[in-house]
Amino acid sequence: MDNNLLAFKAAVVAFFGLLGDFLGWQGVMLCILVVLMALDYVSGTLAAKHTGTWSSKIAREGLFHKGGIILVVTGALLADLLFTTALPVIPVFGGFQNPGLFLPLVLAWYILTELGSVLENAVKMGAKVPSWFRRAIAKAGEAVDKAASSEFKDQSSEETGDADCHVADAPRNDGKEDEGHDGE
Repeated sequence: MDNNLLAFKAAVVAFFGLLGDFLGWQGVMLCILVVLMALDYVSGTLAAKHTGTWSSKIAREGLFHKGGIILVVTGALLADLLFTTALPVIPVFGGFQNPGLFLPLVLAWYILTELGSVLENAVKMGAKVPSWFRRAIAKAGEAVDKAASSEFKDQSSEETGDADCHVADAPRNDGKEDEGHDGE
């Protein structure tokens, strides 16, 4: 076996081992997400080739989308670290019942989203996917949304009825609206 390949494999195993040690069960969720992201990209490419709709532009957009997912997951990890370390000592961060929920909720949401996309791609490639399985994945995603929405409910939004404001809808730092994003 090539020494470079062996070194690469050792580095990958060491990285995921340290990640699992640092994040525990959330590290397992992160590994599942990474595998599903790769499966989604590959299955999406295969489905597009199968249907004759493959486009390098769409493939590139898919990679940017995956990069965006990585940014959101990293933000959730950092938010959890902030709130779990700062919450006990800085009273300004009050109001969170469970400050370490950002990362697991974001991971669960993306895992279910990516799994749903992989199933859609499988159907496009001609595979039969049990409808009950697709419904179960969709219902699980809805349950994650519902759990997160009830956990992080904004009391002020109850009065205005604006509970589902998306980050993409919020003004950017320069005061301009964020254009061209669908929140996915």
